[in-house]
Amino acid sequence: MSLNVSLPLELENRVRQHVESGLYGSASEVIREALRLFEAYQGIQAANLSALQTEIAQGMADIHAGRVHEVNMSRLKECGRATLAKTKSA
Repeated sequence: MSLNVSLPLELENRVRQHVESGLYGSASEVIREALRLFEAYQGIQAANLSALQTEIAQGMADIHAGRVHEVNMSRLKECGRATLAKTKSA
């Protein structure tokens, strides 16, 4: 299949640089590699989104089951500072 693609001058220059570097034999090779990397990136993004959705669902289930309570930030800071003080004095 033959496909013509228009690129902005900056991207065209980058493709040319990659070919001139000798790493790629043609502009087509550069574009094919870019598409492979883009598809891998999209796969990673989809996996990250799926993991986030799973974590959100677990959090919502915890809320509905009563396993979540309000955090007392003042108490949390006190505990953190106490722990830090112990590590500094040790």
